[in-house]
Amino acid sequence: MRGKIIKGIAGFYYVHTGDSGVYECNAKGVFRNNSIKPLVGDDVEIDIINGAEHTGNVSRILPRKNELIRPAVANIEQALVVFASLSPEPNFNLLSRFLVTMGQNGIDTVICFNKSDQLEADKAAELAGIFAGCGSRVITASVLTGEGIDGIREMLLGKTTALAGPSGVGKSSILNAIFPEANSRIGEISAKINRGRHTTRHTEIFNVAKDTYIMDTPGFTSLECTGIEAQELRMYFDEFLPYEGKCRYNGCVHVKEPDCAVKKAVDNGEINRIRYDIYVGLYNEMKIRRKY
Repeated sequence: MRGKIIKGIAGFYYVHTGDSGVYECNAKGVFRNNSIKPLVGDDVEIDIINGAEHTGNVSRILPRKNELIRPAVANIEQALVVFASLSPEPNFNLLSRFLVTMGQNGIDTVICFNKSDQLEADKAAELAGIFAGCGSRVITASVLTGEGIDGIREMLLGKTTALAGPSGVGKSSILNAIFPEANSRIGEISAKINRGRHTTRHTEIFNVAKDTYIMDTPGFTSLECTGIEAQELRMYFDEFLPYEGKCRYNGCVHVKEPDCAVKKAVDNGEINRIRYDIYVGLYNEMKIRRKY
C-alpha cells in the first residue's frame, strides 16, 4: 500500500493512505543500515501488519523531488517563512540564511511578516522593503486585521508548502486563519494516532484543501548554511545578480575588491545595506569554516 508520511515522532511514522486512513508504522532496519531516515512528506510503500489496528512497516521510500535538513521535510514545492513584524523582532540574518538554504534546493520562498498591526504602515512597508530585491515574494499580514490573509491563501492553493519560521511569530494562527477547517482536520488526525491535539513540536503535513498540503514545522532559532563555498554565496543573493560581470575583476565576491559594482550599488541605495552586511557576515563565516 502507498501513502504519504504526515508525521514522524519517537521512531514511529504516521502514513496517510487516503481512504484507508492513517497507519502507525516503523521503518524497516534496511533504512537504518543504509543511514536513510524517512522524512515527513515522503511518498512511501508500507507493508500492513494489522489492518484493524492500522499498523505497518515502511518498506520503501519513493524517489524524492527534494529534501531539506531544517526543517526536515521532503517533496515540497514552496516555503512560506513567517517572521513577526515586531514582537519578537525579526531576525534578518536568520531569514537570509533560510533564503540561501531554499535557494540551494531550488525551492521558491514566500516571506511573510506577520503581526503588521503592531507597526505603522510606513514602518511595515520599510520592513518589507529590506527584502524587496531578494527574489522572493514578500507579504505583510495580520491575523487580527485580516491583512494579507487572502493573498497567502491564494498562493498556497494547489501546492505543497512548508510553513516555517521561529517560535512565537504566529504560524499556527496564520494557518487557522487561512484554513479554519484545518483545525478540525488536525484534530481528526491527532485522534487517529492517539496523540494530543496539535502542537508544533514535530513536523506534520495536513491536507487543508483540494490538492493543498501544509507542512507545519517546529520553530527554529538558528540555521547553518552548509554545502556552499564562500565564493558561491553571492549567487544566492538575487539583489547582486544584475551586477554580475560588471565589477573590475571576474569572479568578484563583492567584499574587499576595488571597483565592485555591488558595493557601488549599496552606496547608491540600489541594494539594501542590511542585506549586504548580512552577506558579508555569512561570507566571512564560510571562509573561516572552510579553514577548519
